[in-house]
Amino acid sequence: MIHGVVPPVVTPLTAQGALDEASLAGVVDEQVAAGASGVFVAGSTGEVALLSDEVRVRALQVAVSAADGRVPVLAGVVDTGTARVVRQAERAEEAGADAVVATPPFYIAPHPAEIARHFRVVAAAVSIPVVAYDIPSATHVPLSASVLRELAGDGAIAGFKDSSGDIAGFRRALGALGDVPALTGSELFADLALELGAAGIVPGLGNVDPQGYVRLSDAVARGDLPAARAEQERLIRLFRIVEVADRGRIGATAAALGSFKAAMWLRGAIDSPRTSEPLGALLPSEIDAVGAILEAERLL
Repeated sequence: MIHGVVPPVVTPLTAQGALDEASLAGVVDEQVAAGASGVFVAGSTGEVALLSDEVRVRALQVAVSAADGRVPVLAGVVDTGTARVVRQAERAEEAGADAVVATPPFYIAPHPAEIARHFRVVAAAVSIPVVAYDIPSATHVPLSASVLRELAGDGAIAGFKDSSGDIAGFRRALGALGDVPALTGSELFADLALELGAAGIVPGLGNVDPQGYVRLSDAVARGDLPAARAEQERLIRLFRIVEVADRGRIGATAAALGSFKAAMWLRGAIDSPRTSEPLGALLPSEIDAVGAILEAERLL
């Protein structure tokens, strides 16, 4: 289940800020049609930290219905502490998720032993697999190789998603995990991660160009590394859409997620590029700049 291209799908919103269920179902359909091996709902690209509990659950229900058993659906259960994550995981299992994805607890600056205990408690609370998620830029709590080795060794985690941006750290994590599959969240060194032994990739940019990452993954799988590198270089050029917004006006998260949604809106994949409060919106001129990059890469 934890392999291949598993995009962290956006959470489409209406112009009024409500969950756009029809657009979300369409996004899932597009990913399946493109050859994705699964979809990840309520990840960082899905604005998980900004969604209400009710919207998290409803988005998952919509995605599970749209996937209709064709691919597994992973659910983000990111929250500050163990009790809250357990409740999120229980609700995700009830909604039909095939696995849950959890970060270490944050805000409290936990000790490594406390991080390990957190994952064991979550794993004991549900009957579906738990994937450990390392995104220290957001949580400020890194998942060390020693903790991963401990959790993989006793079966508390069934997978690992790395969004550290540290290729050397990812190599260490692969060594610590043994047979537990690891996924990279990097859009920019997906080819290298797969060559190192990653089981799959979880690219936010996969919302914009789902076929591109499937082509890259397939090229590595058949040993055609020049083709994989060429595809990766093209995707790096496409990733420039995250740079168009004025960072003196909005933050990095708004710039990145706003560009993904703007690109999808321009492609007709979603009905509105709106992001969750308090993220600032891209200006019309910035959306035009996103469109110019899409045109240059022949995606419009």
